[in-house]
Amino acid sequence: MPHQFPRRALALLPLLLLAACAQAPAENLPTITTPAAAQTTAEEPLTSFADWRQALRSEAIAAGIDAALFDRVLAGISPDPAVLKADSSQPEFTRPVWEYLDGAVSSSRIGRGRVLLAQHNLVLQRIEQQYGVEAQILVAIWGLESNFGNNIGSHSVIRSLATLAYDGRRQGFWRVQLLAALQILQNGDVPSERMIGSWAGAMGQTQFMPTTYNQHAVDFDGDGKRDLWNSSTDALASAAHYLQASGWQRGQPWGFEVSLPNGFDYALADPDQRRTLAEWAELGVRPMAPTGAAASARASLQLPAGHQGPAFLLLDNFRSILKYNNSTSYALAIGLLADNLLRPSEVKGQWPRGERQLGRSERIELQELLTKAGFDPGPADGIIGANTRKAIRALQLQLNWPADGYPNTELLQQLRAKSKH
Repeated sequence: MPHQFPRRALALLPLLLLAACAQAPAENLPTITTPAAAQTTAEEPLTSFADWRQALRSEAIAAGIDAALFDRVLAGISPDPAVLKADSSQPEFTRPVWEYLDGAVSSSRIGRGRVLLAQHNLVLQRIEQQYGVEAQILVAIWGLESNFGNNIGSHSVIRSLATLAYDGRRQGFWRVQLLAALQILQNGDVPSERMIGSWAGAMGQTQFMPTTYNQHAVDFDGDGKRDLWNSSTDALASAAHYLQASGWQRGQPWGFEVSLPNGFDYALADPDQRRTLAEWAELGVRPMAPTGAAASARASLQLPAGHQGPAFLLLDNFRSILKYNNSTSYALAIGLLADNLLRPSEVKGQWPRGERQLGRSERIELQELLTKAGFDPGPADGIIGANTRKAIRALQLQLNWPADGYPNTELLQQLRAKSKH
């Protein structure tokens, strides 16, 4: 997910900084949890949008943007209320991982993906040969990001980014993205009227943010333009280029489902607990099917729904997918969809479908009660991150429960009872 940058400091930075800020698109997925950095209060905007635009104009010109282009593209633009509403929304409930996977890895998406995998076989082979990223992974990303190019968004990228840079959260980050979008227009890859995307500025069939585009988009069809909107070839190759830069290892699986032995220490299901596959095997962790992965490959254990749900060993390529979109549910969906594009591959473990997910206000209450009980979950922001999971594990160990770090209603009820004593 994007980093946060101080707004006023950005006014002093050259456009060359944009490449260092490149991040993967993440704004169009329902299960994504907004990182703590994104929860900061918006800075006070300038007295008027016109004044703000004039200040940005000076900065853009200093960074190399043509004045005439700036004036033409931002003429008549006003903040988009729908974008501000989307930016400030904090949904009370999010879908459980199994519901997200039901939609992301649906039979219709698998069927369509297999057809496109065959149709684009020759170009996908060329892309894989150049960038070392397997065809099924790229088609899976294509399917989840834009439904294979059928849903690339309808918002003006310039208006959306200007709105967010003026009056959104993380104004500094959006300011960088807006300058990057102006650079794209100046390079001539797309005319301004065709630069459309999500409400948060993610663009094209693979939903790149402008900084990501500037660093990783490629012209693979050879027409002289890096066109992620109309050229599936450019979009797929650009995604491959991004994954290559994120450390993708050709021939290595993203991960696989495993079974755990009785009495397993669930506290080992932690992203920081990385072991070789041989070491996991010594602990009794067994793949559900042949994997083809080297025994020396390192992996972490993931329990997306706690100890009552399926378990997965996740290798380095999973982390590369997370750099594209920092959501465990998303990365898991990419891996499972990619597997199914090659052959039927169902999750064998049972999801706890009858279990109700904690709402945002309940997650905040859980964190507050953990703090009151002497644990350290970090800020009470409703985000179940590494610190909160560590605090939950400590409480679970104290209660002699399976220490999987997974929040549920039973744990919240226990904390409520504890706080009354």
